[in-house]
Amino acid sequence: MAGQKKKVSLMEVLINTAIGYFVALATQIIVFPWFNIEVTYSQQFAIGAIFTVVSIVRGYFVRRMFDLIHVKGWL
Repeated sequence: MAGQKKKVSLMEVLINTAIGYFVALATQIIVFPWFNIEVTYSQQFAIGAIFTVVSIVRGYFVRRMFDLIHVKGWL
């Protein structure tokens, strides 16, 4: 059984996370004022960037774990 290649896994996670970044950024810009959280746009981008890096790492490892499960035939 051949699984998804690591580069393809990373590319999928990067594209998915980029989309998520812009959705999250728009959400922050809308929601933060509702809670009286005042941050500049540059701070918004930085907050989003930090969570994006965490999301890429998490998504990659989850993808690789499920690929291993698939290759081993555990599911």
